[in-house]
Amino acid sequence: MANYIGIDIGGTAIKYGLVTGGGEFLHRGSVPTEVLSKGIPQFLEKLVDIVKGYQQGRDKAVEELRTAPTDPEVLAWAEPIKGVGIATAGVVDPEAGKILFAPQSFPGYEGTNLKKLMQERCLFPCTVENDVNAAALGEFWQGAGRGAHSLFCITVGTGIGGALILEGKLVRGATFSAGEVGYTHIGEPEILENLAATSALIREVAAAKNLDPHEVDGKKIFAWAQAGDKIAAAAVDKMIARLASGIANVCYIVNPEMIILGGGIMAQTKYIGPRLDAELKKDLLPVIYAGTKGVFAKLGNDAGTIGAVYNFLQRKSTGQ
Repeated sequence: MANYIGIDIGGTAIKYGLVTGGGEFLHRGSVPTEVLSKGIPQFLEKLVDIVKGYQQGRDKAVEELRTAPTDPEVLAWAEPIKGVGIATAGVVDPEAGKILFAPQSFPGYEGTNLKKLMQERCLFPCTVENDVNAAALGEFWQGAGRGAHSLFCITVGTGIGGALILEGKLVRGATFSAGEVGYTHIGEPEILENLAATSALIREVAAAKNLDPHEVDGKKIFAWAQAGDKIAAAAVDKMIARLASGIANVCYIVNPEMIILGGGIMAQTKYIGPRLDAELKKDLLPVIYAGTKGVFAKLGNDAGTIGAVYNFLQRKSTGQ
């Protein structure tokens, strides 16, 4: 038996956990990312501290075995740590573990060889993958995608991300950018994420109500819509129709057996589910509609951390 450290780097928070080889958490935590306020060097130190903290926890558990040799928690923590799986925002070269492109919230991150840095500083083997790709792997391994042979995972938040798994394998593409559905066009000048992401919904409702966008969020808009607010309801319906168009394009090109929808806004399952289903029924040929299962993600904030560990296990099992 062995344990693994999973780290999921987002613009706001770094989520992390100590995970067993079977995908169970022994511990999970979170710290602010703070790249904009404190810079890349301090951000990287946080990653190193997370790994070293778990190593210290393991060392402590080994010592405690002398006095508590049958304590299940101590025994679990005393298992050796065999590696670190990292999921991160940005375009990643998973072979080199290098950040090829970084979002604006990570100035100075582009070009960082995260794999090399972590292995040199922490002395553990390390893998690095894009965060949406990792979330898809997490859902495939332990979440809504268990048992599926092919799936496409879409995350809707400030932007829209996507990832494709075929026959149990992540499809990365020639430039490690496969699945980026948010950058596709759906018959309108703007790209999909500028039309159907949560940020677009907020902009549209705020403008229609003459409000500052900072006064509005997704939860508030859905609450208004469910209470009968016509402006909010119309904006949500438009967002869902646009999202359905993007999903339909994926279904026609890739024909996955499952579409998994994730992201904070997808917690509104009862409101979104039937409306999205109705739009997809209009947009898809009957045979494709009937053969494509649409589900909501199950792992929530744990998906990236779990997926980062699964990516590590997959790559190490194939000698990568």
